[in-house]
Amino acid sequence: MRRVFLAVVGLAICLAADAASSANAMVGQPNVILIVCDDLNDYVEGFGDYPRLATPHMRRLAESGVSFTQAHCTIPICNPSRASFMTGLYPHTSQCYGFDNWDEYEVLRNSRTLMNYFRQNGYYTLGTGKLMHNRGEQEWDEFGHRADYGPFAYNEEKTVAHPWNKAPFRDDFGAIDGSFGPLFKLTGEISPENGKPFSWRTGNWAKQRTLRYESDDDRDPTGDELCGSWAVEHLKKFAAQPNGQSFFMGVGFLRPHTPLIVPQKYFDRFPLESIPLPNILENDAADTFKHTLQPNEDDRSSDRGTKIYDSLIASFGGDRELALKKFIQAYLASVASVDDLIGEIIEVVDASPLRDNTIIILTSDHGWGMGEKDYVYKNSLWQESTRVPLIIRVPRVAEAGGVSDAPVSLIDLYPTLIELCGLKGDTRKNEKGRALDGFSLKPLLEHPRAGVWDGPAAALTALYRWSNYYDPAEQSYALRFKDWRYIRYSNGKEELYHTAKDPKEWTNLALRSEYEEQLVDFRSQLMERIPASIPRPVVKEATAEEWKNAYFKKHPAADRNQDGTLSWAEYKAYKDGPKMSEAEQSDIKEEIPDATTQAANEAWKTQYFKQHPEADSDKDGSLTWWEYNQHRNKTNES
Repeated sequence: MRRVFLAVVGLAICLAADAASSANAMVGQPNVILIVCDDLNDYVEGFGDYPRLATPHMRRLAESGVSFTQAHCTIPICNPSRASFMTGLYPHTSQCYGFDNWDEYEVLRNSRTLMNYFRQNGYYTLGTGKLMHNRGEQEWDEFGHRADYGPFAYNEEKTVAHPWNKAPFRDDFGAIDGSFGPLFKLTGEISPENGKPFSWRTGNWAKQRTLRYESDDDRDPTGDELCGSWAVEHLKKFAAQPNGQSFFMGVGFLRPHTPLIVPQKYFDRFPLESIPLPNILENDAADTFKHTLQPNEDDRSSDRGTKIYDSLIASFGGDRELALKKFIQAYLASVASVDDLIGEIIEVVDASPLRDNTIIILTSDHGWGMGEKDYVYKNSLWQESTRVPLIIRVPRVAEAGGVSDAPVSLIDLYPTLIELCGLKGDTRKNEKGRALDGFSLKPLLEHPRAGVWDGPAAALTALYRWSNYYDPAEQSYALRFKDWRYIRYSNGKEELYHTAKDPKEWTNLALRSEYEEQLVDFRSQLMERIPASIPRPVVKEATAEEWKNAYFKKHPAADRNQDGTLSWAEYKAYKDGPKMSEAEQSDIKEEIPDATTQAANEAWKTQYFKQHPEADSDKDGSLTWWEYNQHRNKTNES
């Protein structure tokens, strides 16, 4: 009887300890506010060198926290980037490189998101706006407004580009990427597409509403403004109960994601004549290779960022300076609109007891190119796309006004918050999940310049490719070291920039033999970071250029100007005539590679077998090319 009584008492003590631990998790631990902007590059005071910056509220946050000036995303496009830093897992860990719903990936589905993990630790979690790219609301205890991409112009039939945007840009890229300009009263504005009057709408793909606008002072709020107000109101409630339950709040602002449409007052802050162009080197794209990932490796215009650049300039009659100034003006206005909302959040925190116990993090999912390398977009492996502003304020921990230039990654946010908040437990839901990939930034928060942390020497970024199966072995990657940027594309082409001497990444040193030692070192480091990432050397069919050259050999008459080469225009003009026979095509496909290539191919297959032993279908201990191809095809189809 006494043993039973002691057992019960012991159980009660354990339960009481657990309850106390849970209570400690809910009360007294630091609160967290995570602010995520969309497509925000280094046009933030203290980060880039663009001379026309005006982000006083972000600067204020930086003055009370640490700025990481070499922070980089894991992949420079929305969905996979957010899925990555919100789960703490690299794309090559989860295989999430594209726009499928994040929870459709087995690894991500069985790992805890950042907000889910905070909730498991007793925090009250609440979010609003664009945080995950899709299907993330269920991860929070409370969720406010869904992502709102508006305002949009509306012509009574569909959303279209801003009324002031011209062809071909407005037609090529439409209501999202092809749209920028101020909100204004649409009196007498008629759509050139259908002759009907314009109005303003706002919302997302699933649901939209009319946005009333008479003036900047008499209008409906934008989606970002609704999110900002929602966050402020909830923070005021928390401030009124400073000893209440600890909270984790996420605030996702859409701007400066396109369409770059914000109230006129923000455009007025940046008169067009006051806007300089970024420092752009003429013909800077000549020694780069992103375009070679396209089917026609010689066609630079087939890449989306180059298409946007070309189309934007064409819509201003070829006036590059005017086109870029107009676009930059809209971008700066959009950044300023978000900066004001961030200022309102900071003001509530700083004017209340929350100031002393609330961590604030500000960042973006990736950057945005503004004409450098003839490119206007995200999704490149150059610094304009990969680098993000990152400011972390931690009361009594982070050095106020500190600046760290260590190469760090958004993948490091999750483990940093675990250490700062003292969170406990497995970040995996089960064995199908994965452990976190990043490292805590706390040592760099305490000592921004001299701190020693456990993270790698380089920030790793992957590249999303359209219409790809997202196999880690077929991706392109960049490593950003303190003094170097190394890029290796999935076709084996490379770029190397000595950023200590060439911060704008203007000169690709990979083309120079004297840098082979660095290239060998960086290739090895990339292989160590992602064992499956280095592409196999030529197991693919002939490239578009090789097909064209082979066609020329078979059909010399296609060279209509008889200059000895076959242009793509000549090829296309002749293709309705004689066609290459199946036998001729087979001749091209079945060219036998040389001994060096065969050896490299076998090495790749051996490496693939180590990572996918199940590919050995006959279980004889070796992987044939037939088994390799069968397994790859099956994996791609699933």
